Amino acid sequence: MCQLFIGADSTQWSSRTKSLRIDGVATSIRIEEFFWSTLEEIALRDGMTVNQLITKLYFESIDADHDLGNFTSFLRVCCSRYLALMAAGEVSRDIRQPLSDVDTNGILQREARRNRHQALN
Repeated sequence: MCQLFIGADSTQWSSRTKSLRIDGVATSIRIEEFFWSTLEEIALRDGMTVNQLITKLYFESIDADHDLGNFTSFLRVCCSRYLALMAAGEVSRDIRQPLSDVDTNGILQREARRNRHQALN
């Protein structure tokens, strides 16, 4: 079983640092290439650059009163969530379909129902 992961291209887990400005403040983010590739795909779906996507995620998270003490972890979870939603069939694998067209409320409601159901069992 482990060979499935061990045998993967090792460049996927090498880290890369990207510098950008968020609200005029210079910052840098260091994550693995696998996550940079996933962020690029997410950004592409809605016609953004990775920097634009990260900035949008940052501001929308602040607006939602999320604690972004570890923003890099938040980005990793965003990528994992994106891939999990595709695997579950909630988001199309067709990268030509913008994520802005996804039925976000429907997805969140279905997830909440599944979570309540799992909590009861």
